[in-house]
Amino acid sequence: MEPENTLRSFVAAQEAGLDAIELDLHLSKDGALVVMHDTDVDRTTDGTGPIAEKTLAELRALDAGRGERVPVFEEVLEAVRSPLQAEIKDAQAARALARVMNERGLAERVEVSSFHDEAIAEIKPLVPGVRTALIASRYGTDVVDRAVAAGAETVCLNIRRLTLEIVERAREADLRIIGWVVNTQDHLRLVRAFGLDGATTDHPDIKRTGRFTA
Repeated sequence: MEPENTLRSFVAAQEAGLDAIELDLHLSKDGALVVMHDTDVDRTTDGTGPIAEKTLAELRALDAGRGERVPVFEEVLEAVRSPLQAEIKDAQAARALARVMNERGLAERVEVSSFHDEAIAEIKPLVPGVRTALIASRYGTDVVDRAVAAGAETVCLNIRRLTLEIVERAREADLRIIGWVVNTQDHLRLVRAFGLDGATTDHPDIKRTGRFTA
């Protein structure tokens, strides 16, 4: 297992043959699109403190595991050729991501996802043709209405809370459905039973059928 959200992890996911690679985006103090899951650097690096209070140079000086540096979004684009799902962790990163996507013509390659409805709604008109996904952990059938209102084409839903009613509502709204996090065979069976469009996993070797991101 490679250190999460590092170039090594993305290359490993690509080599595993997954359909897409998910990454998490925050803004550094000086406005760089930094690839990291948490709002602070404590868990995944040898540093401490919030990402938003550190410059890119300060973040690059940290060890993100096995000598890996904290990557920026543009580096991942160069390191792998797989389709990407870019999750906006910091809603303020939406405009910065839109700028890079437009400059590089990434609307076909990069799907944008977020827990933040406003981030999805904001980036939609900024990047013509972009595909978006609303992520939800604790949710009810209202998640379908939220996704439609934000202009999302997909809902990425916590597999442990998913119900047939929500699946049916999403289908009626013509939404794709991705289950997360699918790390066990029981969860994989749920994905198949519900007929989902795909699943997000931390373990690429769980892939057997269907479409997966890691």
